[in-house]
Order: sequence, then C-alpha cells, then structure tokens
Amino acid sequence: MKIAVCPGSFDPITNGHLEIIRRASRMFDKVIVVVMSNYFKKTGAFTPDERVELIKRVTGDIPNVEVDFSYGLLADYAREKNAIAIVKGLRAVSDFDTEFQQALANKKLNPEVETVFFTASGENMYLSSSVVKQICEFGGDISEFVPPEIRDDIEKRLRKDIKI
Repeated sequence: MKIAVCPGSFDPITNGHLEIIRRASRMFDKVIVVVMSNYFKKTGAFTPDERVELIKRVTGDIPNVEVDFSYGLLADYAREKNAIAIVKGLRAVSDFDTEFQQALANKKLNPEVETVFFTASGENMYLSSSVVKQICEFGGDISEFVPPEIRDDIEKRLRKDIKI
C-alpha cells in the first residue's frame, strides 16, 4: 500500500489545502492529513483537535483520507505510518526555499521517504490560512477561500465587530 502524509498546521484548512489533499488521494492508496504542531506558530485560531475535526468534515467524501495530529518530527511520523511520501503544496517561489530545506532535512532523518511537491492551481496560488484569517477578521467574504461545510465555524471564531 502506497501511503502519503500531507502535513500542515491547517489553521484553518482552505480550498488550497483541500485541492492538494484531493490530488494526492488520486495518486496514493492512502493519504494521512496530519495536523502538525508548528514551533513558530505557538498559538492558533483553532486548537489542534478542532483543526482535526474541521478537516474530517471536509474530507469525509474522500475514502482513502485519514486525519491525525502529531507533535513530533514529520520524518519520524512518516516512518511510524510506513509512508513512502510527504506531500507538500507550493504556492510561489518563496514557498520552495523553505519547503526544499525541510525536504532535505526529512530525507536525512528518514531516507525511506520522498517529498513530493504539488503546485497550487492558479485560483489558489495566493491562498493561505493567514490570508483567510485576515479577511475574515475584517469582515470580508471568505466563501471562495474555504469549504462551505466549515465557513460558518471559521466566521464565528474569527469575525470581529469592527466599526470604522
């Protein structure tokens, strides 16, 4: 069985993330979407358990996708799950530098796993969780950026009553 791990902070999951997950699910027998704790992002808008639940709701129609959470090293997690690949989405050239460094480190820590990069589609190249959070906090419409099943959850958590 060819298993891939699709890691991220997913705070919250966006249509861009979902695009990468769906594409990976067509290439691998099983895709484990893993919410990773991010050392540089100490707190998030959603708890790890909430993120896992949101991801489960939007990937429930993809039979070969599982959702999990990990605090550890991605290379170790991939080994524990017998994954052959780590799937990462790239939006821009600026993503590549960081992701390439991480891929090299993961290869050193776990020589059995390959990192596979998927480029985002044109409509998702600019999209990130940070962009979604900022738009939502200032009352903007996020309906084109996040799956409809979780839009209300995101708005309830992030929308501020800002008067100018």
